[in-house]
Amino acid sequence: MSDDRSHSSLLVPPSTQDWIQGILSARVVLVMYGDYQCPRSADVYKLIKAIKRELSAAFGEDYLCFIFRHFPQTQIYPHAQRAAQVAEAAAAQGKFWLMSDTLFDHQQRLENGYLVEYANDLGLDIPQFLKELSKQRHIERINENIEGGLHSGVTTAPALFINNIRYTERWKITELMAAIVAASH
Repeated sequence: MSDDRSHSSLLVPPSTQDWIQGILSARVVLVMYGDYQCPRSADVYKLIKAIKRELSAAFGEDYLCFIFRHFPQTQIYPHAQRAAQVAEAAAAQGKFWLMSDTLFDHQQRLENGYLVEYANDLGLDIPQFLKELSKQRHIERINENIEGGLHSGVTTAPALFINNIRYTERWKITELMAAIVAASH
């Protein structure tokens, strides 16, 4: 199983359990395994958002579905796991994507004090938010994302799958856009 090709496809199919922008029946489903503290994850996340805007304008909202899954690399990034929990706690109050945007925009400031500030800025119920964090309410979901990623051969974030096939080209807008468009045919 150490053979790379056995890990080139996504083994945990996209589902309604995922964090989704778009619809699962879209022509192209793009799954990203990301880490909120990892600079490359932030770059790729922002790249995908730009591509999604462009493709939605050109081909309609149902063209590209974007799914984000957690892959905190705790051995490199000390705040990654906590940030993922914060995104999930925000999600419990309907603010997953807004919190994800915020965390990626403020990667240099992911200490606890800042995290509460971001939650406050998004208008979250802070006592509820803090209770979920202290009880580690969302750790299981994050661990499931990590296990699914490992199962599909993900070893570092960011990792992308386009229609369940691992994307291995350069992380540039032209290449990624071309791969997405090619996958839709």
